[in-house]
Amino acid sequence: MRTDKNYSFIFHQDALKQALPTIKEVQGLKEDASIDLKTPTNDSATKLRHYYGCLLGLAVGDALGTTLEFKQPGTFKPIKDIVGGGPFKLLPGQWTDDTSMALCLAESLIESKGFNPKDQLEKYLKWYEEGYLSSTGKCFDIGNTTISALLEFKETQQPYCSSPNSTPSNGSLMRLAPIPMLYHNAPVEAIEKAKQSSLTTHGAKESIDACRYLAGLIVGAIDGVSKDELLSDHYAPAKDIWEKDPLIDTVDKIASGSFKHKEPPYIRGTGLAVESLEAALWAFYKASSFAEGALLAVNLGDDADTTGAIYGQLAGAFYGVEGIPTEWLNKLCKKDLIESLALEIYKTTFSENNNLN
Repeated sequence: MRTDKNYSFIFHQDALKQALPTIKEVQGLKEDASIDLKTPTNDSATKLRHYYGCLLGLAVGDALGTTLEFKQPGTFKPIKDIVGGGPFKLLPGQWTDDTSMALCLAESLIESKGFNPKDQLEKYLKWYEEGYLSSTGKCFDIGNTTISALLEFKETQQPYCSSPNSTPSNGSLMRLAPIPMLYHNAPVEAIEKAKQSSLTTHGAKESIDACRYLAGLIVGAIDGVSKDELLSDHYAPAKDIWEKDPLIDTVDKIASGSFKHKEPPYIRGTGLAVESLEAALWAFYKASSFAEGALLAVNLGDDADTTGAIYGQLAGAFYGVEGIPTEWLNKLCKKDLIESLALEIYKTTFSENNNLN
């Protein structure tokens, strides 16, 4: 966690005129007649809990799943808690590349006051080379598609250098949350920026459209849309989005609800964008709580940390931070940093002087 004085954007308290509730106050909210998760609301405390939940949920899912990363289904005892270990021998609560890249993206969006692809890639490269915003101080887990894009950017300084013929993997999907959080008030823009975010490292159409579809779901979840509506046929947070710019067939099948009619082993949490998105939505559909779905997601094995991170950002946005088990949040590495970035994205989004790039 950076503590230098230049990192002061985290602590600015004047982005909004009204005081915002702390994370503890948000966690203390109860579901009663005045706070209904299924009803959209502009109440600052209620909206903020979805922002906290989205980014913290991503990190919690990542930390939960790292234990089972690379393990084949049927070869391990299912886990029930954040216990660390895994191929990188992490401490309980430490997370992997999913969260590191999401935090780099969040920081870039805040500092740039919007979308700056070169700045994003510079931060990703700093993470790769120096361990910036890592849970251990080192980059210990990174996908081949991401490495290829970062090295190409380092040489050319071109922000969109990922080939459309690259592997359609899930490295852009796993880090996505800050995009729909920041552009929540402009759903069409959120989906377009999700596309551009993927293009910085993952140019395959399946990777791009998986990001576009998940971005729309997260926008809806933050707004308090019911689960039935979110998972309805081709849900979109704005009219005619998928008609004007259709999803590739493999993602379109997911948008039509393919995950509702499958079970493992036909649901697989692999490193491919389409399969990991389908697995995360299967877990979200089957579960009635954040914890239940998170355990369903990561216990699929394979790319368990990323399946957990994809599930966690959507489920966290839907259930809110108070839906995430407190004992899991208390274990989370650099929780204060993640909270403060979520808060700053919220303040940027709802500032009266919001002129996002």
